[in-house]
Amino acid sequence: MTPPPPASPGGEAGRKLLSRRELFLLAFAAAVVTANAYYIHPIIALVAKDFGVSPSEIGLVPALNQIALAAGIFFLLPLGDRFSNRQLATIFAAGQLAGLCVMAFATSFWVFVAGSTFLGFSTITPYLLPAYASKRVEPRRLGQATATLTTGVIAGILVARVGAGWVGEHLGWRWVYYGAAAVMLLVTLLLPRIMEGRDKSESTPAPENYPSLVLSVFPIARQHPEVLLSGAIQGLGFGIFLAVWLGLGLHLTSAEMGYGADTVGYLAAISLLNLATTPALGAWADRTGPRRARVIISLVQFSAVILLGFFGHSLWLLILPLVLLNLVGPLIDITGRMTFLTLPASVRTRLMTAYIVLMFIGGGLASWAATWVYEHEGWHGTAMLAAGLSALLVTLSLLALRFDPARRNKA
Repeated sequence: MTPPPPASPGGEAGRKLLSRRELFLLAFAAAVVTANAYYIHPIIALVAKDFGVSPSEIGLVPALNQIALAAGIFFLLPLGDRFSNRQLATIFAAGQLAGLCVMAFATSFWVFVAGSTFLGFSTITPYLLPAYASKRVEPRRLGQATATLTTGVIAGILVARVGAGWVGEHLGWRWVYYGAAAVMLLVTLLLPRIMEGRDKSESTPAPENYPSLVLSVFPIARQHPEVLLSGAIQGLGFGIFLAVWLGLGLHLTSAEMGYGADTVGYLAAISLLNLATTPALGAWADRTGPRRARVIISLVQFSAVILLGFFGHSLWLLILPLVLLNLVGPLIDITGRMTFLTLPASVRTRLMTAYIVLMFIGGGLASWAATWVYEHEGWHGTAMLAAGLSALLVTLSLLALRFDPARRNKA
């Protein structure tokens, strides 16, 4: 992979470009702040057993976390177009730290749910970072820079799920959140040293009051309708990911399969593949174009989802569709962001707001639906839910081709 350009004067509106070191530090921070939402995946059965709740009840933990994240992004992320990303990222990281501490020491299920929900509401930093980086890289490197940050996110998800499975099985699920809080404290202290404050050149005529700033998301999104379509597509893609892995967390630890939470974590190590493939696929998307690339990968994803129902009886056979899903899943997000991160810098954070809100609404609904369906229909019900979501994703990806500049120019 060709590294991002070194820090030097220039770039968009004369801004300082990110160095390779700075970009990788941002990727590390993105990994840590993103990981917090994924510790629950391999240990979901352990937490449910400890608190004595059913699969549909424990499904409220990831569901409300994602819905709260969507609310937090809507109400808080637009501030990134007015205030320093550095300041906001640090404040929200501290909020995540508080949520993790509540979860680690919760003595009742509903306190745990409250901590997880507040954690979700505070998880804004991962979505400030792409907009921050996009203002400090050359346009021709946008795909690679976005892919580098996404690789950091993948690494965080990987460590969270593999590590949480092992720690939860051998030390208890609370130690997962003790460790997460400690690492989050480190990142909260580190972020101000990684990021720069707002440049004077970034000043924009943003609305003067907070309600106007938040509500300005709607007219800006209406001016760029493709953002809404990309957000809906990513909402489906994220929903498929959560449905599959939450379902696996319950399925593999069931009496039928008989595996432990550590096995669910080990299976998540499939994501190691993404550390090598995602940057290369990001460069491929630069060459192919985000919309056409998204159609191709959505078809691969649909093929993989279909196999889940047939291979659910065997841990080893499940590896094939899971490899395919992990290979293409991040690229759906990368290509979605590429459709609007080349637009004017003054509106990117608010466009990201609309995109991410739709993403987490989809993820939250799918999280609860997956656990509810599993409780009533088992693994095959979860697989059918994922197949329906994937079919809709393919359809919307095909519809989005009408926004492709190459097609419009030919017309």
